[in-house]
Amino acid sequence: MITTDRLRLRPLTEADTDWWVRLHADDEVNRFVGGYHREQAAARLGAIQDQWTRRGHGLCAVELRGTGEAIGRSGLNWWEEFDETEIGWTFARDHWGNGYATEAARAVLAWGFGPLGLQRITAMIHHGNTASTAVARRLGFTPLREDTVLGRPCTVHALDREEHARAPRV
Repeated sequence: MITTDRLRLRPLTEADTDWWVRLHADDEVNRFVGGYHREQAAARLGAIQDQWTRRGHGLCAVELRGTGEAIGRSGLNWWEEFDETEIGWTFARDHWGNGYATEAARAVLAWGFGPLGLQRITAMIHHGNTASTAVARRLGFTPLREDTVLGRPCTVHALDREEHARAPRV
């Protein structure tokens, strides 16, 4: 489990299926990450659990420490086809604009570059997702390449361990 001043991040499991479907049901939330029906969500969460078992990391539910309310997801995702570990974040619309994505991602980066010993972490951001691009820039990511992810064009941003270590904490 990862904690910050305001947030707690815990591994996602198949028990989160109904919550995952609700999170992705909002058209503004799923605009860049897609929606899920229950069977798709259960399969995705099963794959996330498997990644936790095989790689020791995966996506997390992000909860408010004060209430335990699940407000989004963040964490690390291994992409075999790219041979890369990606950081991601998706939050319920009611919680946009509070700095939660940056706070959660900053904690995930510290975990990835620290105990996990990763050398590079990417952020695959679909074209037009200006909010996620702004979060990535705040965290020190820079564009690496253009690619296609899940059939849609995206910019792959990257942050190396050494750059992260030198970056000022704002």
